[in-house]
Amino acid sequence: MLNRLFGKPKQETNALATLDKLNETLEMLEKKEKVLMKKVADEVERAKEFTRARNKTAAIRCLKRKKLYEQQIEHLGNFQLRIHDQMIMLEGAKATTETVDALRTAASTMKAMQKATNIDDVDKTMDEINEQTENMKQITEALATPIGAAADFDEDELEAELEELEGAELEEELLTPPSRVPAAPVRQPPKKEHIDEHEDELAELQREMAL
Repeated sequence: MLNRLFGKPKQETNALATLDKLNETLEMLEKKEKVLMKKVADEVERAKEFTRARNKTAAIRCLKRKKLYEQQIEHLGNFQLRIHDQMIMLEGAKATTETVDALRTAASTMKAMQKATNIDDVDKTMDEINEQTENMKQITEALATPIGAAADFDEDELEAELEELEGAELEEELLTPPSRVPAAPVRQPPKKEHIDEHEDELAELQREMAL
């Protein structure tokens, strides 16, 4: 149905060729219009010259030709409007065809993707992932479980023993007196015996001098 409405790729090529032909025709009409406008200007100048020369008949003929040229210019303008209208319609149809073709391609791609990705396959894959995740969780828990002698330890008993050790440590710290800071050494005065010795030596010296 879409092909009947908007045509096939071959028709799109024909639309491009038609647009090119319309552009060429439009350029041709514009050139003719310029030529006719120049002729209109020339006839006006001739009519002025004949008017200055008092040749009324020749001036009127110039004005008649001017009118004929102006009518042709009007017709060319109408032709150009029709061509512009056709070009706009063809460009719109071309854009519509390209849009429909893009949508058709997207729909086909989506359909192929959905066919390749079945909802049952997705559910199956998710179930396998969940199963593997649960298996890994069980393996991790099994590896973390104590075995051998460590498995026989009572956690509550170990906690109680740890609390007992901490209490004994705290009690020992409270009973231990604080350590004293060693006193600075006191400088002892010279002993008296040394003083007496010096006095005896001085007295002996004095006796020898008296002799």
